[in-house]
Amino acid sequence: MDNIAMTAARRVFDAINSGDLSCIKECVTEDFVDHGSPIPIPPGFEGYTQILTFVTQVLKIKYTLEDVFSTEDRIVVRAVARGIGAAEFHGPEAVGAEYEMATIHIFRTEGEKLAEHWGVRDELGAMRRMGVLPALGE
Repeated sequence: MDNIAMTAARRVFDAINSGDLSCIKECVTEDFVDHGSPIPIPPGFEGYTQILTFVTQVLKIKYTLEDVFSTEDRIVVRAVARGIGAAEFHGPEAVGAEYEMATIHIFRTEGEKLAEHWGVRDELGAMRRMGVLPALGE
């Protein structure tokens, strides 16, 4: 099923990958809520831009989209995030360590815009791959 907000969802991932977040205001509703943010942020494009700035500038995340599908008012993206360890998020021993992390993103849509986001991230696996946490069985 085609969801008319698919363009907005793809633009968000393109913006993250390029580091140019100037399109975010055009892609989300005025009261957009990111339930997947690891830090508290205000609703709307300002809050979403705030967390995406952290994602792009501090964590240096880039996404590879693996699966994208939709219903009438939902878009689901399975993606691999690749980033760089940051002391303020992963701890000092992770600084500069490259990692990849499986992610799932669910967007609720309103018309052509994204209205809500939920994110699921394999942060535990990423911490293990960076050597911050021991692998299972160690």
